[in-house]
Amino acid sequence: MDDNSHKALEIAGTVIAPGEQREVNLRVAPTYTHDDLSMTVQVVRGKKPGPTLFISGAIHGDEINGVEIIRRVLQAKALKNLRGTLLAIPIVNVHGFLNQSRYLPDGRDLNRCFPGSAKGSLAGRVAHTFIEEIVSKCSHGIDLHTGARHRSNFPQIRADLDQPGTQAMTEAFGVPLALDSKIRDGSLRECAGDLGIPVILYEAGEALRFDEVYIRGGVKGVINVMREIGMLRKSRRKTPPKAPEFSDQTFWVRAPESGVLRTLVPLGAKVDRHQVIGIVADPLGSSETEITAAYAGVVIGRSNLPLVYSGDALFHIARYGRNNQKVGRHVEEFTEEHEPTELSVNGEDPSKAPIT
Repeated sequence: MDDNSHKALEIAGTVIAPGEQREVNLRVAPTYTHDDLSMTVQVVRGKKPGPTLFISGAIHGDEINGVEIIRRVLQAKALKNLRGTLLAIPIVNVHGFLNQSRYLPDGRDLNRCFPGSAKGSLAGRVAHTFIEEIVSKCSHGIDLHTGARHRSNFPQIRADLDQPGTQAMTEAFGVPLALDSKIRDGSLRECAGDLGIPVILYEAGEALRFDEVYIRGGVKGVINVMREIGMLRKSRRKTPPKAPEFSDQTFWVRAPESGVLRTLVPLGAKVDRHQVIGIVADPLGSSETEITAAYAGVVIGRSNLPLVYSGDALFHIARYGRNNQKVGRHVEEFTEEHEPTELSVNGEDPSKAPIT
């Protein structure tokens, strides 16, 4: 626990005392027309001391599932009994979000620009502000992402398990799949790790799309982590979330030919070695080429675009050794748990479903 967790917290000149909830705007570079832009931070402080957790969304501006996850977390009744401090930043890359773009206007990937610089590029300045005003004041972090455009990821946690604290957070989150994913230069996880702050990354869904199952899984996962690190009371459920299966081996299956893709396996599917998982066909129907898995594993990512060039990445498969069958069952249980079937049938808003 942070020794300073029960003292007044200052963000961008705004002081927030224990027990207060405040919205703080961090100014970022204005638009060409000098319209002000701000990175908005919702600060929720419990009356009792505890960890300081940030949850961030839209570091890539077109990855919007995390925006909705954070909105729902902030509405959770459980926050009334919060210990410590929650810093919720639904839209980190404001410029990219407005332009429905992964990148900032300077063409840079924000998640390769940390820790940034106050006098650097636009991306570097945004990164610097985020580190100085948010990350450096936290004890834990959860970063929310999706796949890229036309590419979906099955819900998974990516974490560097060599970093203290990340494995417990990963196991508590409650998704079937986890990758022991080493950090990349300039990433938020690398920078936070250098500061001694454990950060896990939740990947789920596709850019510019909401996926209700994956959003519900993300909301519940964030709450589970908050319970694990002592910010919320433990759940009354008799059975804790199932720990994920871990993999440190993934590979991409690429298009052997250019043409029209027919996908034969869904996200989360267990596949066997040499199994046919897709077919690329000539649009005129003169030829078809089978796409096979080089190894047994589970489909954690998949292209949604049926038009492909030779060499395009189509299926991302993680190897889980003898646990492939177990992972398959866990995937099915996860989907069934978070599928809002009854709410949809009754015409109710699925975002209002209770969090247990």
